[in-house]
Amino acid sequence: MSVHGSLRCLFVALLALLIALTCPAFAVSTASAADRPGPAGRHPELNWMGSTVQKHEPGIPNPIPAPSLAAASVEGVDVSSHQGNVNWPALWNSGVRFAYVKATEGNYYRNPYFTQQYNGSYNIGMIRGAYHFATPNDSSGANQANYFVDRGGGWSRDGKTLPGVLDIEYNPYGATCYGKSQAAMVSWIRDFTTTYKARTGRDAVIYTTTGWWTQCTGNSGSFGSTNPLWIARYNTTPGTLPNGWAYHTFWQYTSSGPIVGDHDKFNGSYDRLKVLANG
Repeated sequence: MSVHGSLRCLFVALLALLIALTCPAFAVSTASAADRPGPAGRHPELNWMGSTVQKHEPGIPNPIPAPSLAAASVEGVDVSSHQGNVNWPALWNSGVRFAYVKATEGNYYRNPYFTQQYNGSYNIGMIRGAYHFATPNDSSGANQANYFVDRGGGWSRDGKTLPGVLDIEYNPYGATCYGKSQAAMVSWIRDFTTTYKARTGRDAVIYTTTGWWTQCTGNSGSFGSTNPLWIARYNTTPGTLPNGWAYHTFWQYTSSGPIVGDHDKFNGSYDRLKVLANG
């Protein structure tokens, strides 16, 4: 390139920098729309699977699952952006064999640590999956299911990927049931799960508490025959399950476990966990 050509390139670069500094509307953002903050007043980085549970359904600190339940189960964790880069080797060495990672919230947020967490758990040898923190007052169930699948919540038959999770719990931003009637909430959940299955071929796991489910869906029994249950209860047993489910598939038993806080049990052997991953 000639001296004049170099000077022209330098001038253009300086002009672009000046425009970006003085006219932000013309600046090109390096962050994707999926990683930008949501509606005003939202704090998706502070919401994770169970982040609202301790406030509404206080459990006991550091519960130890009943021996009969612990013996026939697989240890796992769930993580989100509030843990940052996770020490997967330490978790593996402690006996953790599966992980779920928050991918999205509503229709406005993608976990910026998703790649490190999702790929890191896989690379260390864990079976892993993704979950979506639902905000039913923001958009339809179908819209949020598509948003989730398009940003990491899909599924593949590789033996190491679990079906996606709908995290439906107490509203961290306002009315407990997101301003919906019980019938409308059931309809929203069905819209999400139907869309997720159409996109992936799998029935989404439903994460909730018996208290929230009873209050906000009228203790609906509509999903027990299709969608695996992930029950949240910080105690020595999972307790009474929501209507329609004869058993739980996952149990979040503590929010104060080692390394990452949230620890979970898969209700079955490791071989059964692999069956769930394979579909």
